[in-house]
Amino acid sequence: MMRFDLGQPDTLVLLGAHCDDIAIGAGGLLLSLCRRWPGIEVRALVLTGMGTEREMEEQKALASLCPRASLDLTVLDLPDGRMPSRWEEVKSALEVVRSEIAEQAVVIGPHRGDAHQDHRCLAEIVPSVFRGHLLLGYEIVKWDADLGQPSVFFPLDDEVAEEKVEVLHAHYRSQVGRQWFDREAFLGLARLRGVQSRSRYAEAFYTDKVVLGGG
Repeated sequence: MMRFDLGQPDTLVLLGAHCDDIAIGAGGLLLSLCRRWPGIEVRALVLTGMGTEREMEEQKALASLCPRASLDLTVLDLPDGRMPSRWEEVKSALEVVRSEIAEQAVVIGPHRGDAHQDHRCLAEIVPSVFRGHLLLGYEIVKWDADLGQPSVFFPLDDEVAEEKVEVLHAHYRSQVGRQWFDREAFLGLARLRGVQSRSRYAEAFYTDKVVLGGG
């Protein structure tokens, strides 16, 4: 196992089908990178929840997870659970984001092995729009038994892992009480990925293609 420095990208592009997907899948990564690079541009797109309590939750949560970043969040009103039938609208929304970001961006969204149809639909379209970017697919613990074998790991400091869980519970009040939404689930997965990356806690990601430079 080798460690590679991500380097500072121009922009972090965050993509989610639902409010809370990004925070659950990559909240620790965001906390760490935004503190490392004050002022970094963060462009977030969520496909569902516009005009609801969920949008307000998302705004507050991402603001907490992206401290000192330049955060731009867009929440759309596509129908929850019906994303595959709205394929053209999803791709058009991604193309708008693509046209407005810098070339050296890291794109963070769901991965194509996710069992939820909305997550999977978004993940399948992302590579057709962001063709020259580093794409990282996050994982979301849930009822579906879809946890796989990720190949990219981002170790988390203990305090970052704890703070991520605190942010999830403080801001996504509509989700508190759901069977899968609890401290043990979030930290348990982070601990498992930590074991696999020789750290205490980690978040894990999927990627299809990485080009290495030797200079």
